[in-house]
Amino acid sequence: MTSPQQPQPEPAANGTEAQPQPAPGTPPQAPAAPPMPPAAPAVPQAPPAQAAPPAPPAQQPAPEQPAPAAEAGTMMLQAQPAPAPAGEAGTMMLQAQTPGQPAPADRPAPAPAAPPREAGTMMLQAQPMPEPQPLAAHGPGKDAGTMMLQAQPQAPAPAQAPQPYAQAPAAPHAGPAPGAGYVSPIPASPTHLGHALASEWTKIRSVRSTIWTLGVMAVLVLGIGALVATAVSTNESIGATPPLFFGFFGMLLGILCVLPLGVLVVSSEYGTGMIRTTLTACPARGRVLAAKALVFFGLTFVVTTVVTGLVAIMDNALLGDLSRAEVTGAEWLKSTVGVSLYVSFLGLLALAVGSLIRHSAGAITIMIGVVLLPFVLSMFMLTDSLSDLRNFLLGYSIPNQITVMYGSKFPFVDGGPSGWEPLWIVMGIAALALGGAYAAMRQRDV
Repeated sequence: MTSPQQPQPEPAANGTEAQPQPAPGTPPQAPAAPPMPPAAPAVPQAPPAQAAPPAPPAQQPAPEQPAPAAEAGTMMLQAQPAPAPAGEAGTMMLQAQTPGQPAPADRPAPAPAAPPREAGTMMLQAQPMPEPQPLAAHGPGKDAGTMMLQAQPQAPAPAQAPQPYAQAPAAPHAGPAPGAGYVSPIPASPTHLGHALASEWTKIRSVRSTIWTLGVMAVLVLGIGALVATAVSTNESIGATPPLFFGFFGMLLGILCVLPLGVLVVSSEYGTGMIRTTLTACPARGRVLAAKALVFFGLTFVVTTVVTGLVAIMDNALLGDLSRAEVTGAEWLKSTVGVSLYVSFLGLLALAVGSLIRHSAGAITIMIGVVLLPFVLSMFMLTDSLSDLRNFLLGYSIPNQITVMYGSKFPFVDGGPSGWEPLWIVMGIAALALGGAYAAMRQRDV
């Protein structure tokens, strides 16, 4: 049987190795004479009393290593009776013999050897297998057998010298010319304060705190102003009190809504960590603080001006005939625009405190104390020795300053600011607080 392909090299289980076969690329060549069939054995060997393992192949003469032939050889298979019982499985082993090698004494003489230039003769011998070996294929029946193939590793092929490969020439660098800076493909324009203002406007109009605080402020100022004017209009006369003065009661409560909004404009970003994104997008911290202050001041001023203007019109319509005081243009301006500026700068003071404290609840508590604490403390200073301190706290308290902006003052207060002085005072305090907030923002990390 002609074998066009030799077995792959695998280590044998019993240590016996097979002879190398001709290269698979060599074309087969017909033998000079057909091989003779093997002669039957004279006497079969008696099976041993106990199944002994096969003798190690080391007892057989070591086969010679034939030189690789250029032509294909002929392989002959010879069957011998298995010494094991017929019902048991056997192991078939392949052995390669070179031409002219003497056969073992317990085997019949092989067929005449092929010419020297041809390959050797392979003989197949069946031996009992006491126990299945690894990688054994067992059939479904009891007569299934196990076939084991052994092959010697081929002689290593001559190593080929590594072929030098041609290295492709390096591609020319496509970067900018020497001396030129990086040019981004994305169109960019230099940033300015307008970009920061647009960002802060988007923030303040998209959060719910803005609508709630300013909405509650408008409801309080308009609602309380209408209630007070309606209640006072039942009197026959209000004397020399200007009719616009009664808008004070609603605005005093409306301030308590503006202050939390001023704090939350800055402190909410510190609480959520959004300040890191803001300062990454705009590293100029002074520009960020200025944009926050301008957007908050403008929004608060517009809303407060509209609300105070509506209350002033309503109070004048209901109480104008009951008051002996004549309402001038200056009083109209101060009761609407002046009060709105005062409340807006007070909100900027809250914004600066929120930037310094970086905590919403703490900053709101501080601002409520600034508004109400001096007035409340002065009411408990009843001794004559504290009269000067009491008059100072009452005169410069936030409620009395708002009263002055409406064209009047508390009757039990001696001294204090008058005219437009409350506005200049709150403007100066807010400017100092914003300067401190700017210095702290530049020095401290986020």
